[in-house]
This record gives sequence, structure tokens and C-alpha cells, in this order.
Amino acid sequence: MKKILLAYNPISGSATFKKNLDELIEKFQRRNILLTIYRTRAVDSLEEFSEIVKISGAEGVIAAGGDGTLSRVVNWLKKSEINLPVGIIGSGTSNDFATHLEIDAEKYFDAIAENKIRPVDLGLVNGEKFFINVASAGVFTSIAHEVNHKQKNSLGKFAYYIHGLGEIPNFKTVPLNIRADSQNFEMDAFLFLVLNSPAVAGLKKISDAVKIDDGKLDFFALKKCNPRNLINLAQKILSGKFIDDDENILHVQAKTFEINCVENLISDIDGEIGFNLPLKIETIPRAINFFVDK
Repeated sequence: MKKILLAYNPISGSATFKKNLDELIEKFQRRNILLTIYRTRAVDSLEEFSEIVKISGAEGVIAAGGDGTLSRVVNWLKKSEINLPVGIIGSGTSNDFATHLEIDAEKYFDAIAENKIRPVDLGLVNGEKFFINVASAGVFTSIAHEVNHKQKNSLGKFAYYIHGLGEIPNFKTVPLNIRADSQNFEMDAFLFLVLNSPAVAGLKKISDAVKIDDGKLDFFALKKCNPRNLINLAQKILSGKFIDDDENILHVQAKTFEINCVENLISDIDGEIGFNLPLKIETIPRAINFFVDK
């Protein structure tokens, strides 16, 4: 019998995942998979998690929650030097990486049973924290930290958009200095994103260039522009169009980035509060295996 550790976040999304645990356990048992259940908390111990993985004899770990829960599990595994494939059941407010993988629930359970895996890249920030999807900073990235759990659980990702609309009058740019491999850029920008996947902020695909296994990360910065250009860009993004060639966007692919700002600027890493700038971001190619159904 295959053994899998399921790490679930009890407050992710609408906080209803725990009500579906029995049905989920049945689906896995039907596929000859024994689940060990781990309930994440506000403060978890890396050592405790590592010990549970070892004691359970797990042959893979599934994160049930949003991007933050997935990122936490990935960091635990990498920092513990535990080389196990990872799966995700998207049950958070934002499930961008799961969206990019286009997971089909029933097929996905079969894929886990059959050990269908795909190696993917990771980003590493300041040599300390890995990210699976995005590292960012600027006017929009603080919104995720200002929206409370009650709002997120009742409104989902629209809580971010509603909060963001109220902040438009306060939007301001920050001066950025960017080194991307051997290239240097200086600019005033509203925000920047360093992406491992093209799905971000509830949007399925903002670029056709971003790949999760190409050994590079993609830097996007929204340059200083007038309100009309800002609105036009927002309409383009929300209509599902790519932003690669937009005149208001700087897009650079590289293996390493060094990003600095003379102003105090706090980053966001996979939906959680990250480091203050400056940031050094590295690509770790094919760093972890993911269960996939395609």
C-alpha cells in the first residue's frame, strides 16, 4: 500500500476543506493509498514536520490549501533535505500554481497512485526561502496582507480586487535597481513580479513565455505610467491577454536577479510576507518533483 502525507490548512479559502476529509480518505483508499493527516497551524515546527514525514513512511506529500500552504510544505521539504514528490489540492483563496497545473481531481488521484511526476524549478530568495510561484513587491502586493481572513473566506480572490480598487488613489511608484544576470535596469515602477509560473493573482496566464521547468525565472515590472495606460493594461490582463509586449511592462528572463530600492519595501513570497528589499533571487532548476495528471 502506498503511503502519502496530507498536510492541510484548516483556515484556507472558505475553511470547508476539513468537512471533506472523509470523502478524500475514501478516494485514496480506493486507490490503495494510506493517508497520514497533518493539520498545519499558525506556527509550525520544521523539525516536527520532518519527524512526521519520516515516521509516516510517506512516499509523497500533498498540500491542501492555497499557494501559501504549498509554499510552506515545499520549504519544509527542501530545508529538511527530504526528496519526495509533492501534490496539491487547491482549497485556498488563491490557488495559482494548482490552476497552472490544470489539475483534474479524479485524474489527479490516479496520477498520484501511479506516481506520475514532473520536475519543476523553484525560486530561492536571499538564500533562505524557496518559492513555487511568485516573489513580488509594490503597490498591489501589500493588499494580500491587508485583507483579513473573514473577507477572504466570504469573497475569495475578489476580496483582493475590491480592496485594490479602494487603494487606486494612493498608488505610487518606487525607484528600482535591477540586475538580471549581466543586465542592469533602473526604473520607477508600481510593482514587480518574479514568476515561476504564468498564473498569478487569480489570473490563469499573464504570459506565454513563463515556464515552470526552463531553468529561468521571469521578471515583470509595471512601469510608471498615466492612469489611462494603467486602466488599459488592467483591462488587457483581466480579458486574458498576454502582457509580454506591453509598452508599460518590463519583462526580463534570467537565472538570477538582484533587486534593490532606496525606499523601504517589503516583498511578498507566494502570498506570505517576505523580506525587505534588497532581494537576491536565484533559480534552482528542476529542484522538486510534482505529481501531475498530464
